[in-house]
Amino acid sequence: MESYGPVQRPSATSANPPSEAQPDESKESSNPEKHQPFSFQITCPFSIPSTPESAAARIIRNLGKYGLYYAEFVWIVLFIALIPERKVSLVYLVAMKEVTILYLLLLRAVANTVLFRWLFVFDTKPIVLPLLAIGTCFALIFTHAGIHLLITLAATLPIVLAHSVLWIADDYGLNEEITQESVPLIYTV
Repeated sequence: MESYGPVQRPSATSANPPSEAQPDESKESSNPEKHQPFSFQITCPFSIPSTPESAAARIIRNLGKYGLYYAEFVWIVLFIALIPERKVSLVYLVAMKEVTILYLLLLRAVANTVLFRWLFVFDTKPIVLPLLAIGTCFALIFTHAGIHLLITLAATLPIVLAHSVLWIADDYGLNEEITQESVPLIYTV
């Protein structure tokens, strides 16, 4: 692994033609990987952050990157909890999810049109998505499924928080992660 990256090879029009005294190295070592020993490294995608600042940075980064997956996880657990007893609440939950999906698809489909830019001068996602979540919570509370919502949130939010704190990165770049997390967010003098 010492010769990582591109290898410069001598050109065909070299000034010194190969002589009989110099052995031809291309015939002896046609496969450079053949002489290197086989090695592999086991990595773990989870680690405990070293400082509270690095934990906060990791939570913010992972919530931004996996926020929709976390919301889908909470939604699935709530859906399963509502199946046996609360059919009307289940209908409201599915309807609000479909409205959210249609809104996100609309944002993606017409994001670059002139009409969309004229109607929405700023990013509406940070406003509309929390309003849809609050509306879903009120619909569940009014259909007497508030206890299901509270139990589901109490059960899933610690799992989501633990994953967002412990998950390192997709590429498992441990050395890169350590150097990024070693820098504190607040400097004290």
